[in-house]
Amino acid sequence: MNVSIFEPYRLFNQLHRDLDRLAGRTAASEDEVSPVANWAPAIDIREEERQFVLHADLPGVDPAQIEVTLDNGVLTLRGRRELPGRDERAGYRRVERLSGDFFRRFALPDTADSNAVKARYTHGVLEVLIPKQAQVLPRRIEVEAA
Repeated sequence: MNVSIFEPYRLFNQLHRDLDRLAGRTAASEDEVSPVANWAPAIDIREEERQFVLHADLPGVDPAQIEVTLDNGVLTLRGRRELPGRDERAGYRRVERLSGDFFRRFALPDTADSNAVKARYTHGVLEVLIPKQAQVLPRRIEVEAA
């Protein structure tokens, strides 16, 4: 019996990358090498009144292996999940958990305050808090009669 890795979205992701390449779109800027990822974590993004909240499922990832960066309004999550060798000699019959590098990138809206972004990792979930900028509301100016 051969051990096979189950990757349900691999073909879909490959099709997406091929279509982007054919359309002339690239995921990276011209001076940046396109990253290669073995898997992509599931992400939820919620907008609240004063902030955006991003949750990324990263079970089994060492917090020291997680890198969160923000550059020119683009939030990047990358890192690595190491799992021990999983083959038939070790007794494995089915392998579905992916290991290796992950990479996700999100464009932030203009209302995001990039100087106050915070991230924390708890119980396998990365939470990124992105506060909104304080907006100055227009005020009405009374016109006095002379």
